Amino acid sequence: MSAQSAAEYPLGYSHIELQRLIRQSEIYAEFTEDVLRRAGLQFGMRVLDAGCGAGDVSLLAARLVGPSGRVTGVDRSPESIALAQRRVEANGQSNISFLVGDLANLTLSESFDALIGRFVLKFLTDPAAVLNKLVRQVRAGGIVAFQEMDIGAYGRSMSSDLPLWQQCDKWISAVFRQAGVDIQMGPKLFAVFRRAGLPEPQMNLHASIGGGNSLHPEYVTSIVSSLIPMIERLGVAAAADIGIDTLTARLREELISCNGVSILPSIIGAWTLKAA
Repeated sequence: MSAQSAAEYPLGYSHIELQRLIRQSEIYAEFTEDVLRRAGLQFGMRVLDAGCGAGDVSLLAARLVGPSGRVTGVDRSPESIALAQRRVEANGQSNISFLVGDLANLTLSESFDALIGRFVLKFLTDPAAVLNKLVRQVRAGGIVAFQEMDIGAYGRSMSSDLPLWQQCDKWISAVFRQAGVDIQMGPKLFAVFRRAGLPEPQMNLHASIGGGNSLHPEYVTSIVSSLIPMIERLGVAAAADIGIDTLTARLREELISCNGVSILPSIIGAWTLKAA
């Protein structure tokens, strides 16, 4: 995406970040599958996955559309696309292809039955304008389905018994805000769809909740780890004060010590059909 159409991706494209994306999908995969099924994804469809990252949503969609269908994943990161391609080849799948591209200026020769995306619109400076252009790749009556987080609500739901979890939320939110990321894109999906010229979407909300033995401590640590260069560059905190090597253990212990639970940012899904 061009500098005019996208905020800086604060998490970077390191090996650590690409592995974080895969870990993230382990947490959110069932929620994404629920939205795609509700939206109407089915065997034989041609699907465009916008902002496909390491390929997790593309892999999920490919399973839903079956061998008679096809998924095309697009991302601006060559590193992400290379990893996604390796994963597809390792799985022996032939109904997925990937390409490096600018979502704001994407023009493909084929038409798609569905346009999908997860955690991508929040990184765009004008998500409605980009969505409006992407929808042109979808046939009349085709599916448009996206999921986005509500990170703003995450901090408000954090228990006062979990000061380290609260601190991690402050670090993450501060970097995202300063990098131009919309941390409340989830609740804005309805308005974004309408401004993009789409019919009113149906919507739902999912959240992952877990105790000390959940994947949450590792997941939050992986986010902070990917953000450390930006955390230091923006003066949010010093790496030495974060203690990344022990952060997972400390987050886990904080939950266990008070029999607490962590509730990850809720993800909101929106889906509709392109008008005829």
